[in-house]
Amino acid sequence: MHTGHSVVMLKAAQMVLLIFLVGALLGILIGGGLCVRYLRQEVAASVGPRLARMQVQLDTIESTVNLALETRRAELSARPPEQRER
Repeated sequence: MHTGHSVVMLKAAQMVLLIFLVGALLGILIGGGLCVRYLRQEVAASVGPRLARMQVQLDTIESTVNLALETRRAELSARPPEQRER
């Protein structure tokens, strides 16, 4: 009679252990997901200002190149047709 009771207690103890193990694994999974989410936000936040500066620099370069091209085009169109370079 005691063996039936001890088997039930052993199974109950194993079930409790499995419940705690599953809970710990879920906690690790959720915690890892939150860490990844936080790290992605921080990386994006640190890259954002750098990208904005680069965009300003690219816009400046684009404006300078456009100004140089338009100036050259205006110089060429101001010359008589026989003096234009090909």
